[in-house]
Amino acid sequence: MASLPTLEDLGDVAGKRVLVRTDFNVPMEGPDDARVIVDDFRIRAALPTIEWLTSRGAHVVCATHLGRPKGAVVDKYSVAPLRERLGSLAPGVELMENLRFHPGEEGNDPEFVAQIMQGIDMYVNDAFGAAHRAHASIVGPPQTVPSAAGRLLQREVEILSGLRDRPKRPFVAVLGGAKVSDKLGVIESLLNVVDSLVIGGGMCFTFLAAKGYPIGDSLCEKDQIDVCRGLLESGRTIHLPDDIVGLDASGNYATFGVRLPDGAKGLDIGPGSAAAFSDVIMDARTVFWNGPMGMFEDERFASGTRTVAEAMAATKAFTVVGGGDSAAALAQFKLDDDVDHVSTGGGASLELLELGDLPGLQALRGAPNAQ
Repeated sequence: MASLPTLEDLGDVAGKRVLVRTDFNVPMEGPDDARVIVDDFRIRAALPTIEWLTSRGAHVVCATHLGRPKGAVVDKYSVAPLRERLGSLAPGVELMENLRFHPGEEGNDPEFVAQIMQGIDMYVNDAFGAAHRAHASIVGPPQTVPSAAGRLLQREVEILSGLRDRPKRPFVAVLGGAKVSDKLGVIESLLNVVDSLVIGGGMCFTFLAAKGYPIGDSLCEKDQIDVCRGLLESGRTIHLPDDIVGLDASGNYATFGVRLPDGAKGLDIGPGSAAAFSDVIMDARTVFWNGPMGMFEDERFASGTRTVAEAMAATKAFTVVGGGDSAAALAQFKLDDDVDHVSTGGGASLELLELGDLPGLQALRGAPNAQ
């Protein structure tokens, strides 16, 4: 597979207008007409690329999506607060209005590509979190102008491809979240490269059901039970919880084994499982984590996720967290500085691990300046 063109492959950028596709889809709160940024991490993450370009005389124009306006102008998704924050961090850098205000963005409309590229000389993709989408601003620009991966995108690809191709062993993947169906592809792919797989979160109940355990009213994808049974019988090492925390049939907080009574609902892994999962993490040399162990937004059911996060922070292994809720949990527990890499793209990180490539990366390798 050809290598990605990097910033150095753009040549002389002095005096050039460079479109930088960023992922400024940051958390915001407040009334629709006065929303404020809660966390500007994604904006700050793009600064190394922006500063590399501006310090060499380029005029940078950033473009991002924000939320899901579905091809219409929606005031609450205006990038005005982002533009203000970007202006304070990188004076003189422009920011286009929300790309997803136009249906041509998600529809990959060539006319919309031409519209955003008007007056643009070069293109840089630094939006790893959107690189798995074949959207206009991701796959269109590299067809016509010299293009490159930004520093953030470059680092994400190097780290995640390294996990897939040459991890230090033992390599452990810890997966949580609600649905097996959302992560089935990556589970099957990871089982070919990891030494063991740890399963928590809502998806663990479909696996427990596949082992014949009663799971009460816990989340379960019945159409995935046979699939999970096949994975468990594959001979690969898969760690499942052996105790569960949740609510009993009366709605009271309770701890169970792996046999949940009728009416009970599991909402977190139990303390014994959390300790066992931590031991697996501590014995590893590489760990990838994606998905919480329970409903960590509720303090009653945050212990499993917190314990796994603490193990990720404490282990000497090379640790990668695959964005999304796992990154949010790390930040909530103030442990995000204690892991080696927090990915800016949950879905993109999973897809890259599963498939080994993304539409945005394929587009860059086809750029006029690509080797």
